[in-house]
Amino acid sequence: MMASKRKTDLLSAAVRADIDKWVAKYPPEQKRSAVMAALRLVQEEQGWLSNDLMDAVAEYLDMEPISVYEVATFYSMYDLKSAGRHKISVCTNISCMLCGSAELMDHLEKKLGIKCGETTADGKFHLKEVECLAACAGAPMFQIGKTYYEHLTPEKVDAILDSLE
Repeated sequence: MMASKRKTDLLSAAVRADIDKWVAKYPPEQKRSAVMAALRLVQEEQGWLSNDLMDAVAEYLDMEPISVYEVATFYSMYDLKSAGRHKISVCTNISCMLCGSAELMDHLEKKLGIKCGETTADGKFHLKEVECLAACAGAPMFQIGKTYYEHLTPEKVDAILDSLE
């Protein structure tokens, strides 16, 4: 008889080691406090968070799966479906809104031929609206990967997108 496979087997050794570094920052009985970091690490490696991957995080941190799902669905930084190679997260909070984020989003949708929440047919770009990226002084702005782009204009946006592979 075959032994049943553990969900944590879906997590690479490198990701488990990185999660362990975060777990070590908390008291042993509070290892679930590392859930946000664990989800980020898994997403960085896999590209997005499937239910199986979230279940693996839950098992690894001794949590109920629903508790992990609640975190992953609450925060906009987590992707629950496959996104493009370049995820464009456009801030639409008050500072960015007042400085033109709606016009920026319209420009991006027209340039890329997609609506917010969609991915281009070639899988290159995914467009996402986020609530706040804490760069109010640089409004309007967006984030691609880990890079912030601030004081955006349609011309700057075009140059940034054209520079990406």
